[in-house]
Amino acid sequence: MTSMQQKGSNSTPISDEDLQKITLGERKPHNAPITLVEYDPRWPELFDREANRIRSALGNKALRVEHVGSTSVPGLCAKPIIDMLLVVADSANETSYIPALETAGYTLWIREPEWFEHRLFKGSDIEINLHVFSAGTSEIERMIRFRDWLRAHDTDRDKYARVKRELAQRVWRHVQHYAEAKTSIIQEIMDRANAADGTPDITGT
Repeated sequence: MTSMQQKGSNSTPISDEDLQKITLGERKPHNAPITLVEYDPRWPELFDREANRIRSALGNKALRVEHVGSTSVPGLCAKPIIDMLLVVADSANETSYIPALETAGYTLWIREPEWFEHRLFKGSDIEINLHVFSAGTSEIERMIRFRDWLRAHDTDRDKYARVKRELAQRVWRHVQHYAEAKTSIIQEIMDRANAADGTPDITGT
């Protein structure tokens, strides 16, 4: 769950003003349905290419680079944007990693100091969302657990896909509002994953 999903989960959708506050550059409304595509087996290859670029740029400062989000789950429909997770020692220490990422072609797009010092970068060659967190941040393991649970449990993967398809048909002022609308199904699935104490059910619940 992103901070924007958290803000919108129990209230009205996050406002244009609040979105602009965390965004570097102009935030333009989407005002359209969400485009979802079928799983593309090339997505892991695209992730690997970008991960190698990031590791080359940061060296041992890149403590962890993971493929997350819907494009990381085989068989799951998704927006054709590769979600990536980068773990650094201290994401608030921007001078320690941002210049190197910018030199490698990445652009800082979102800065959220109040939410785990989250930073988000966009790529130059393909559509990516590069999420940056500090080592030890709880959101890191939450993202990994959600990914791993969907990979191991087809029933929850398919249920998540159905909800996504239903929501995607609506017209959304911002893509973030679509993300907020997925909060309840994500929490439902996470509750099952947490109840299993992180151990995948090999029978597929």
